[in-house]
Amino acid sequence: MPLFNSAPKSLCILRLSAIGDVCHAISVVQAIQAHWPKTEITWVCGKIEAQLISDLPNIRVVVFDKKLGFKGMRNVWKQLSSTRFDALLHMQAALRASALSFGIKAKYKVGFGKNRTKEGQWLFTNKHLPKSDSFHVLDNFADFARFIGVPFNIPKWNIPLSEEDQNFAASVIPDKTIIISPAASKDERNWIPERYAKIADYVVSKGWNVALCGSPSEREQHLGQQIIDSAKVPIINLIGKTNLKQLVAIIQHSQGVLAPDSGPAHIATTQSTPVIGLYAHSNPLRTGPYVDQDLVVSTYEIHIKNQNKAKLWGTRAKGSDLMRSITIDSVSEKIDILIKNNKLSDNKHG
Repeated sequence: MPLFNSAPKSLCILRLSAIGDVCHAISVVQAIQAHWPKTEITWVCGKIEAQLISDLPNIRVVVFDKKLGFKGMRNVWKQLSSTRFDALLHMQAALRASALSFGIKAKYKVGFGKNRTKEGQWLFTNKHLPKSDSFHVLDNFADFARFIGVPFNIPKWNIPLSEEDQNFAASVIPDKTIIISPAASKDERNWIPERYAKIADYVVSKGWNVALCGSPSEREQHLGQQIIDSAKVPIINLIGKTNLKQLVAIIQHSQGVLAPDSGPAHIATTQSTPVIGLYAHSNPLRTGPYVDQDLVVSTYEIHIKNQNKAKLWGTRAKGSDLMRSITIDSVSEKIDILIKNNKLSDNKHG
């Protein structure tokens, strides 16, 4: 039996980070909205993630600033002090998120099932998803919708973009452009700068353009400059030159994205932009591009086997140089497929 047989008055979504996971959660939240349009939805999220979801239709966004620690939690609790939700969907199995959930009033606090929970989330929730066979992170989030009584089949996204953001993207991204988003959250999950450069050379040799995107952090700026210095062709460098909504717009305006396991890869999925994902540490069936598994280049299976690890949900391969096992040729083959598919299909922006 579902948790609700009719639309609840109010729901609270607790998913603080990261960008990729928030992208997955958006499709689930918007499925709930489509099924129960009169249900009031509040989403508690992080500061950076708020840039992405702050203007989603009919969602109240409450920002948690983790840099403020306990004071940041109190700020959230104060904003929600007069509200008791019908249910809190606790979609982040992390101790910080669970501590934050403690001060949010809700009749039901729904957490992951026993085979997906961690860091004591079980202690902070009073309703739990059943044991799940769902593998991809998005499908695990979709289990929350199904549990409360909302059907979920094919994910859909509606992330509004302003005319200003659209115009910015059109001004910096020419036709036939592949975006390289080279940086993952940890440097060991980045591909090799010289190999990114070789792929840039290859893309341009096909008559296409290449643009780099990323955050203004010093590590990402440095990685981008290494790629540019190694390449033999001109590259559009947008690293550190976009806010989050502008990043969404340039990804939407492009014809493809090349990235390791990172937020921009999942942003691309929300914009129906093909993604060539590069994976060595994590299982792409769990964290890879949801609709572009055929474009994934993965050596994950090899490393898990070599390290004699059981291929369980969430199992990561360890090592600082695993991404070196991804070859230029294997990525070039996916570039060829992406370009061929673009020629065979109508331009998604036209």
